[in-house]
Amino acid sequence: MGKNKKEALIFTSMTCFLMVVGMSFYNVIISVGATSEVFIQVAAGLLPALAVALVLDIFVVSKIAKGLAFKLLKPSDAVIKKVLTISSFMVCGMVICMSLYGTLAHYGFGDNFLSHYLAILGLNFICALPLQLLVVGPLARFLFTRMFPAAPSTQSA
Repeated sequence: MGKNKKEALIFTSMTCFLMVVGMSFYNVIISVGATSEVFIQVAAGLLPALAVALVLDIFVVSKIAKGLAFKLLKPSDAVIKKVLTISSFMVCGMVICMSLYGTLAHYGFGDNFLSHYLAILGLNFICALPLQLLVVGPLARFLFTRMFPAAPSTQSA
């Protein structure tokens, strides 16, 4: 979304922030349960996770996701189909990458690395896809269109 690079960066940052916050709460609750520690742990890991997610989103995942999506989509496809296709590919790529980040951050690269990674990957995918498609995507679009309303069309009389 966005008419220029600045607006696209703002939209990407909003979406990324909302997803990182949502997924951080999800992962901390899975890890320690719904305790008073959840907010502290989410706050402690938020900035590093957001930095990693933004870099991955902007420089790696979005390029691959959009490339794959546009191989499947036609220019005449409905906007909603384009949005859902790109969002789904973005979720797949980001879950793969951020689950790796989370596994390394919390468990390191030890003997059980692969089993931890695969378990986290599956659990994250289960949450991330509906979170993106049903909550974060619509919320980010709503907020973005309020921040950057489309210019009114001029009609000649």
